[in-house]
Amino acid sequence: MGAFGKLKISILAVTMTTLVGCSTVADVAGYNTAALNNSAAKSYSQVISKASSQGTVDRTSNTAIRVNRIFNRLKPYADKANATGIPFDWQMTVIRSPELNAWAMPGGKMVVYTGIVEKLKLTDAEVAAIIGHEMTHALEEHSKKDAGQKILTGLALQLGGTAIQAKTGLSADSIGILSDLGIDKPFSRSQESSADAGGVRLMAQAGYDPAAAVSVWEKMEAVKGRSNAVVTLMSTHPNSQQRINKIKALLPEVTPIYQAASKAPNGK
Repeated sequence: MGAFGKLKISILAVTMTTLVGCSTVADVAGYNTAALNNSAAKSYSQVISKASSQGTVDRTSNTAIRVNRIFNRLKPYADKANATGIPFDWQMTVIRSPELNAWAMPGGKMVVYTGIVEKLKLTDAEVAAIIGHEMTHALEEHSKKDAGQKILTGLALQLGGTAIQAKTGLSADSIGILSDLGIDKPFSRSQESSADAGGVRLMAQAGYDPAAAVSVWEKMEAVKGRSNAVVTLMSTHPNSQQRINKIKALLPEVTPIYQAASKAPNGK
């Protein structure tokens, strides 16, 4: 293809993104919310089945009980925040692994690895910060937007397959949608900021001190580079002092929400 042809395609991609947005491009290509959520649910089932066969699904430890309790406390507020038009079937699985990681698929399918809770000695509020952050990625359909961008640039279903296959043991055919869901790929800065903002609001509404969103990322930053643990979250959720400062700037807005929730009859 000549330079002029490449230029026309580039201009077309930019124009389509500007006019209709990456989510709409994804819809046109069959990545609409319902279809993407259904595909994610199937892939999630495969991942959990694989983990279960390896004996790594944790349902009984204190860590697993805590994570699920916090998840269930956040879930009603996540449902209220859902503006996708499709109800989410939220599910949480705790997997016993040294990885410092957590993720959410489209439609609310989530995993938290025990390593991030136990190695960082996270408080309940800090766990809520991580869960709320990942919930917001799903609620704002960041994976869908990324799918639309990849369609425009011709990179759909090609990135991250090897890493996911090594992590889950799934076949190449099975990992296609997982790869496209972005579990092992970094979100953009704007998506990260949006997830931070939505996450602190969710945790505040559920009665968890949003200041914990600062301390958990400070813990992640401190452990990066000096831990033998696999710090996966730091590769897919790039951190910086600037990011921490942005979260601090949100606290005056969300702290009153937390204080009101704490005084409610079911607040803690």
